[in-house]
Amino acid sequence: MALRCERFGTTADGQPVELYTLANANGLQARIATLGGTLVSLHVPDRSGTLGDVVLGFDTLEPYAGVHPYFGSLIGRYANRIANGAFELDSKSYRLPANDGAHHLHGGPRGFHTVVWKGHAEERADGCALTLSYQSPSGEQGYPGTLSLQVRYTLDDSNALRLDYSATTDAPTVVNLTNHTYFNLAGTGTILDHVLLIAAERFLPVNETLIPRGQGLAVEGTPFDFRKPARIGTRMSLEHEQFAHGRGYDHCWMLDTRTPEVPAAALYDPRSGRSMTLWTTQPGLQFYSGNFLDGTLAGKRGGRYAKYSGLCLETQHFPDSPNQPAFPSTVLRPGGEYRQRTVYAFSIGDAEALPSGTAL
Repeated sequence: MALRCERFGTTADGQPVELYTLANANGLQARIATLGGTLVSLHVPDRSGTLGDVVLGFDTLEPYAGVHPYFGSLIGRYANRIANGAFELDSKSYRLPANDGAHHLHGGPRGFHTVVWKGHAEERADGCALTLSYQSPSGEQGYPGTLSLQVRYTLDDSNALRLDYSATTDAPTVVNLTNHTYFNLAGTGTILDHVLLIAAERFLPVNETLIPRGQGLAVEGTPFDFRKPARIGTRMSLEHEQFAHGRGYDHCWMLDTRTPEVPAAALYDPRSGRSMTLWTTQPGLQFYSGNFLDGTLAGKRGGRYAKYSGLCLETQHFPDSPNQPAFPSTVLRPGGEYRQRTVYAFSIGDAEALPSGTAL
């Protein structure tokens, strides 16, 4: 195992940004910037042993400091959308900035993806680890309560990258954290040939502005059925009224399991042979197929990110939960602790080796 820290650059207001490298005995390497707690790169071996970067992003700091589609970012206070930028908590109303039409998205324009986190790296018994800390003051982006939080990235020799989230508050608030990495296990091209499994019998349909329409719908008989491994492009070629809203997938699946032992999802790329298996304690998984990438962003090595260049598997609570009482609560109160875990494990395999829906 190995750790390295180097200067990535400086923000416009003069804050230094560090870039940490975590590496394991197998050559797998994760690089994380303190700006936004961003997973900048993740090098994983393919079936021939050649390392390749499997996440979208940029080569330098400057684009991360500008407007981008949350490449690799830590998201908060609230991942996904809150309808009309408003919610009520304990009979008090709160207004949040609208940055997605009328809605509040991913913590607002100055969410956690824009702040410089404090980093501390160490070699632990369970792998190389980087702990990122941030204290969000009461009123930041309209949220009540001072929120103290930590996110720890741990890379171990089993080729698993683990994210542990924790937070406490001094006043009632809502919290929903995630990581917004765009994966492409081939390292190039689109994700349409990737094979995906999601252990969920229901998903949340959305309206034309991507706000959930209430309770979930069964995936059976729809393009949203990934209970057994299926090619993403094949599923997207099917007709469904939900595709009219996002030109692809941008939906939350209601996971059947939330234990560290049982996979919630798995992804396989037939070209490289790379597989990724995902575990989480979160109740939902937002699968976004990169529908709004349009080729205007110059990414790593000068390449352009066109539609479907990468996909996100964002483990989180359900969108708009503060306004939908039937959803699992996202309220955090003084004396309580927000604690969640997500694990991405990488290996070489084939589609048949992915977990079956029945086993999950």
